[in-house]
Amino acid sequence: MTLMPSAETTRASVPEPDHVRPTREDEVAAAGSELIGGPVGRRALLGTSWWTPVRIVALVAIGMFALGMVQKLPCYDSGWFFGAGAQYTHACYSDIPHLYQGRGFADGLVPYFDKLPGDMDYLEYPVLTGVFMEVASWPVLGGGALQDREQVYWMVNAGMLMVCAAVMAVCTARTHRRRPWDGLLVALAPAFALTATINWDLLAVALLAAAMLMWSRGRALAFGILVGLATAAKFYPFLVLGPLLVLCWRAGKWREYGVALLGAVGAWLVVNLPVMFLAPEGWAKFYSFSRERGVDFGSVFLFISRWFDIEITPDAANASAMIMMVAACVAIAGLTLTAPRRPRFAQLAFLIVAVFILTNKVYSPQYVLWLVPLAALARPRWRDFLIWQACEVAYFLGIWMYLAYTTSGEAHKGLPTDGYQVAIAVHLLGTLYLCAVVVRDILLPERDMVRRAGDDDPSGGVLDGAPDAFVLGSADQRRHMARADGPQVDWGSRDAGAAKSRSL
Repeated sequence: MTLMPSAETTRASVPEPDHVRPTREDEVAAAGSELIGGPVGRRALLGTSWWTPVRIVALVAIGMFALGMVQKLPCYDSGWFFGAGAQYTHACYSDIPHLYQGRGFADGLVPYFDKLPGDMDYLEYPVLTGVFMEVASWPVLGGGALQDREQVYWMVNAGMLMVCAAVMAVCTARTHRRRPWDGLLVALAPAFALTATINWDLLAVALLAAAMLMWSRGRALAFGILVGLATAAKFYPFLVLGPLLVLCWRAGKWREYGVALLGAVGAWLVVNLPVMFLAPEGWAKFYSFSRERGVDFGSVFLFISRWFDIEITPDAANASAMIMMVAACVAIAGLTLTAPRRPRFAQLAFLIVAVFILTNKVYSPQYVLWLVPLAALARPRWRDFLIWQACEVAYFLGIWMYLAYTTSGEAHKGLPTDGYQVAIAVHLLGTLYLCAVVVRDILLPERDMVRRAGDDDPSGGVLDGAPDAFVLGSADQRRHMARADGPQVDWGSRDAGAAKSRSL
């Protein structure tokens, strides 16, 4: 009589796939590893220590976040409070302490319900971010000096945002099961450390990173709920539902997409409906402010208006941005349905968010956080990632030096307008460069670092290794596969019950 194997013996007999070692496939990672002893050897004992890749990524992210806090020290001591220019010359500006009083938290006003004095009559942030801001104000004791309370408020927010940073890094490291070390791209990103505490964007970034992890594990409902929550904190996360729709169309995964969409809409409504009905004017402020806002810092529209010396009205910018965004969405959909192999979800998520940033009316320095985890998943190659990061750091310094110039009066200390135009161009070109290499990876899958290592779409969940159900054109799905270095996945046949993976 043959006994059935137990769960314990089954787990022991099916080994986990080996982790991809970046020091063996990425020359920049190999060179950087010399600082800690050099590349991993083939006889290295991995997985035998408490120091797992995910734990190391989390600790590095926390350490980089702490360094970013140290970088804000000149402003914490005085720059936010004495002299407008100091916070720009030291490049340590943050919205957080200024909005503690400017948005009524110092006076105990309730966001969206209580009208604010001054030009901004209600809080101009989405509801979940407003809740985050309000909760951070609770530990701040009233009655003390305003400067002391603003310092405490920034510190409380920094602590909460540090948790978001750790979640972002851990979720990114775990999304690609065989590539946890790619999380170091996020943890060590210079722009992450510099911009993490400028605003509250890390809340939405962490929620979207968690959503990407859930989708990679096949948990469509959890993915949808987290996307809905992320959209309730910041507008951009819902954009990933667009390319996911086209991917599910190509793979015939309609049920999973429907579950994700219902989860996203439901979660967004749960957060927004109470405020929408009880304080409709305050709830609508974020949307009216976004629509009425003029052309602002860092945008392609500001660059064009200054380069050609023309005025671009908010309505013209809104219409132009919408046209460019729709055109880009159509192009991404066409790319998805005609590519020789179905693109990876992370690649398209990066592209759609990058396009939104490039066509927006404003580019605040912290918006780079939106792309950091998506870039690490879409193009996990240190050279390209660092080129893009260098461009973003240049823009980070450029905008603060420009503001130092405009606030220094006759002294003109800082970066003049022409120099700031160059900084905007560097930011735009850096983002376009990373978009270009991602598109190249889609058209030439053998250039994709993830697929060269033998994987299909580790962030794709139910899409990973699934056969195609709908493809436009007559492109040979194996045209590029024959030239790839690593193992491949057979797919593209409607008759195939499942894709045959030869990668593991």
